[in-house]
Amino acid sequence: MADLNAITAAVKAAATELITVAALKPCQILVVGCSTSEIAGQQIGTASSLEVGRAVVAGLLEAAAAAQVYVAAQCCEHLNRALVIEAGAARLYNLPVVTVVPVPKAGGSLATAAFAAMHRPVVVTGIKAHAGLDIGATLIGMHLQPVVVPVRLQVKYVGDAIVTAARTRPPLIGGERAVYRL
Repeated sequence: MADLNAITAAVKAAATELITVAALKPCQILVVGCSTSEIAGQQIGTASSLEVGRAVVAGLLEAAAAAQVYVAAQCCEHLNRALVIEAGAARLYNLPVVTVVPVPKAGGSLATAAFAAMHRPVVVTGIKAHAGLDIGATLIGMHLQPVVVPVRLQVKYVGDAIVTAARTRPPLIGGERAVYRL
């Protein structure tokens, strides 16, 4: 059995660092994809663990609450990579809500745990988040705003799962005469 406290601590540290590096502002969105199977050292989709999902969500929500940002938890491919997010964020960003409740075998353990832990969760079909955290190579890029910039975090692994992170920035336009303020 994985050390759930270590998982929560690693996820909180990774999310906190990413929120800081990405300079996320209150009410912006951090999208997260996670394979609990990969955290446990197994192939993605083969050893889903709701307990590990809860540990991941605990770290995410703690880091997000401190920064006042929203977490969007990506569902698995059986729900077409839909996302669990607070209803307030769905309203704020005018996101299309769908009627489904994720479960471990259709949505995944991260989404299931997020749906249970959030205050007023809804599921949306897609977003354009401001930063992303991918635990176990679940491929979250489709949910990020352009332009995506890789972020190298101090936390490289959660359990046995590789951690990949990204922030976004507005596109730079104009050519050689343009002046930019980032």
